[in-house]
Amino acid sequence: MGHLRSEIAVVGGGLSGYATAIGFAAAGFDTVLVAPTPTREDRRSTALIGPSVAFLEELGVFAAVRAVAEPLAVMRIIDDTGRLLRAPTLSFDAAEIGLAAFGFNVLNADLMQALTERARALDSRLRIVDQAVDDLRIAADEAVLHLGDGTTLTACLVVGADGRNSLVRERSDIACRAWAYPQTAIVLNFAHRRDHGGISTEFHRTTGPFTQVPLPGRRSSLVWVETPETADLIVDLKPERLERMIEERLHSILGAVTLDGPVQSFPLKGASAARLTAPRVALVGEAAHVFPPIGAQGLNLGLRDAEAIISAAEDGRDDPGRPSVLSAYEAARRGDVMSRSVGVDLLNRSLLAGLLPTQAARAAGLSALAALPFLRRFAMREGVSPGAGFKGIARSVREGIGGENA
Repeated sequence: MGHLRSEIAVVGGGLSGYATAIGFAAAGFDTVLVAPTPTREDRRSTALIGPSVAFLEELGVFAAVRAVAEPLAVMRIIDDTGRLLRAPTLSFDAAEIGLAAFGFNVLNADLMQALTERARALDSRLRIVDQAVDDLRIAADEAVLHLGDGTTLTACLVVGADGRNSLVRERSDIACRAWAYPQTAIVLNFAHRRDHGGISTEFHRTTGPFTQVPLPGRRSSLVWVETPETADLIVDLKPERLERMIEERLHSILGAVTLDGPVQSFPLKGASAARLTAPRVALVGEAAHVFPPIGAQGLNLGLRDAEAIISAAEDGRDDPGRPSVLSAYEAARRGDVMSRSVGVDLLNRSLLAGLLPTQAARAAGLSALAALPFLRRFAMREGVSPGAGFKGIARSVREGIGGENA
């Protein structure tokens, strides 16, 4: 039992929590990371897109990540719904917007190892406390965390990175709208006979997406969304039967497959916090927003949260938890969070919808992206870096005017 004091207290031992704590410490803030040891191995992978890569480079983490990550050169969507109204195959090629790759896919366990090693190297400015938080009390000029071992931790700013069931959010009286989808995500990694060529393929099926994402070598990660009942049956299949099913669902584009490690499953849920801040508190990652596994949004959005709260705190360094810092963070992140939340939710629900008008709208939208290069480039730029699509349009207009005046 004792008392700790710091400028910043980050609560949550996941990827967003570690990245946020490292960022604050690297920016010169005295930081404590309250990070209970995980109880479950995470077999998922994350496609780190655009700004996430740059942020990890700033943190001094990406060199270690790059050694175990695979570049994502092409993202392909195939309509495998079997419905009357189907969209054409749509390919997003990074080369079309002047990039070698959209980003890099890495196993979450490898990313966590890189973050953990970097955090330990910052021990003069970053302390890691392996405890759970029991309570949070807010005063005018400080926040006090009560930890599981009786220790109290006082900070100018508490960053809640403690996931979808965030205690920080609850104790801060931030309302959260949560919902469940009639879907379960099956997550696994597998080896395959043919090269993937840096191509990620997402098959859109009536139960949800079936998404293969490249890993180094002839290996890939898979997120397979099914009804809960079907998912339970699939998880219990013998390996040989499951491998055949995966190859069939992939239409043999990668040849024969072999499971690489255990199979996990997660019920699909969504959530959106009414606010990202409260007095002396900011939320990042899944404490603020939860997504279905579509379009590589989840952790990438959380890392943008982390970067934004660190930037806002640097502008108010004398008191990183003061109202002006929190309002700047809220303003910087609200639009991005809301637009991504709505977009991912609508796309997922469009796969489940049996109504012909909904199917027609989805097919028309994907058909337009496939047929119109300028629209496809806009979507790619926005997907990589929010706001970049509009900058690309402005650049094209300027170039067009310049060409006319030449």
